[in-house]
Amino acid sequence: MNKNKLQKQVGGSHYKDNFKIQPIEYIQANRMQFAEGCVVKYVSRHSFKNGKEDILKAIQNLEFILERDYNDWQIHQKGYKNKVRRRKL
Repeated sequence: MNKNKLQKQVGGSHYKDNFKIQPIEYIQANRMQFAEGCVVKYVSRHSFKNGKEDILKAIQNLEFILERDYNDWQIHQKGYKNKVRRRKL
């Protein structure tokens, strides 16, 4: 990724001022899917930007992953009780 592009951050400086590498660098280097990338982003920035709201957004994206990959999403609404099934790659 072009380092010049990482110097421009719209809406604050919470990534470039607080991390050795920005979440987008980690996400792209590991070729993560959208929901996984969102989890990394929200968990990384919660203490610098939106606090509890970012944690709730991360949880929502984790639920999307559970539904997409394991046909299950009720992790915090009813308590997670189902067995985890491994995704076939």
